[in-house]
Amino acid sequence: MSPIDVKIEDGIATVCINRPERKNALSVAATNGLTDAWEKIEADDSVRVAILTSADCGVFSAGLDLKEATQIARDEGVDILTKMRDPFHETMRACKKPIIAAMTGSLMAGGMMLTLNCDLRVGLKGTKVGITEVKIGRGSPWASPALSMLPQPILMEIVLTGDLMPIERLHEYGFTNYIEDTPDAVRARAFDLAKRIASAAPLSVVAAKGSVRATMDLGCAGGLKEGKRLHEVVYASNDAIEGPKAFAEKRAPVWTGT
Repeated sequence: MSPIDVKIEDGIATVCINRPERKNALSVAATNGLTDAWEKIEADDSVRVAILTSADCGVFSAGLDLKEATQIARDEGVDILTKMRDPFHETMRACKKPIIAAMTGSLMAGGMMLTLNCDLRVGLKGTKVGITEVKIGRGSPWASPALSMLPQPILMEIVLTGDLMPIERLHEYGFTNYIEDTPDAVRARAFDLAKRIASAAPLSVVAAKGSVRATMDLGCAGGLKEGKRLHEVVYASNDAIEGPKAFAEKRAPVWTGT
């Protein structure tokens, strides 16, 4: 059984971590499988939006597979990260298409890293969230972008104590878009968001995500400049003509992505 399943339908790619017996922990195969999935999604023009979810087991992802890490260190004398093509999931972060996290359980460590790379997040009530690296002697350089998603004192508490927080508390700070009662409801909400995004003008969606991400990375002035550059292709597109035309004619627009 593959640790990563990818399904593409109606412009929506669903990526599922399928390791419930290991709390959806990120093994070498799973991490490399995720890198393959994001490369496939980025290259597929039929994909408008992606959902990241996992097999139901109470945990969205426990992060790094510590048992495999211990075995690799013992047998090969190297750190597990050296076996991964993209250990910090930068391919995912660089994906131009929107990614929605359907978090159907608690998440910690690398599971949190995956959600930070998502653009929208749907969580499950009663679950917990954290960055536990300080409790196991690992590191979380990937946590820095969370400073634009959570207040600084809260992020400091998370990274310095390694404690798990109720998702309801993080929801109050705006970390999640929605929290739902059941895993099925989490996935349904994520799919509804994905359908709405997939129905929008594709060039506009890509430019909108890119503009927000650029502002996170570059600050307001730099983000505004980059946002205007990203939207040049939008304003010059056939879709920019089709949208107003369809509105005037009181019909649904037919997007071509050109």
